[in-house]
Amino acid sequence: MSSAEIEVSQVRKVYYKDRLEIPVLDGLNLKIAAGEFVALMGPSGSGKSTLLHLVGGLDTPTGGSVRVGDAYLESMTERERTAWRSRHIGFIFQMYHLVPVLTAAQNVELPLLLFKMAANERKERVKTALTIVGLGDRMDHRPNQLSGGQEQRVAIARAIVTDPDAILADEPTGDLDAKTSDEILDLLNLLNSEFGKSILMVTHDPKAASRSNRIVHLEKGLLEREEINPVTVRESAVA
Repeated sequence: MSSAEIEVSQVRKVYYKDRLEIPVLDGLNLKIAAGEFVALMGPSGSGKSTLLHLVGGLDTPTGGSVRVGDAYLESMTERERTAWRSRHIGFIFQMYHLVPVLTAAQNVELPLLLFKMAANERKERVKTALTIVGLGDRMDHRPNQLSGGQEQRVAIARAIVTDPDAILADEPTGDLDAKTSDEILDLLNLLNSEFGKSILMVTHDPKAASRSNRIVHLEKGLLEREEINPVTVRESAVA
């Protein structure tokens, strides 16, 4: 399993509405070590989701640099970023974005269809990903036959099936009850500690954030403060 260091250097992001300039990120610096689990917190409009989109190559900075592993995203064309993103980034969102007419296995297989890969290898990767998230016995179930937590597990399996360098999660527990949220966070911790995945998670929930190695607080597009979680850091070191 692969992982990558993430470095955001002096990043600015400005949007325009008519002629009005709307700054979202203003000279942001952030470094995430390979295999680190970082939670991103801050009020609405602080730039959390914008930062996630920049790291995932869904958007480009107005200024500054975004590096994931050896890739400098600001220097890529849109086509290059799309190809890079499909191989190196796994996305998990609050809404699961599963295709309702497809089975769990078929939903997880979708990212692999972008690659030249034998059908038996795709099948094996799908089986492995669903087994990791605890749904090896639900491969043939469609989304309407699954609970919300199970749907999110399918979405996580889809995010890891390509063995990405980093997992980007935007409010992954925001639509789940407390018990199911804990189960999903347990799974993210497993992907981080056992498989070494770099994880950047946006959340409003302090309890969810406490499961990370480090909590980064944004305010008005800048890094306001950071908190190291000694418990999870110690557990990661032991693992």
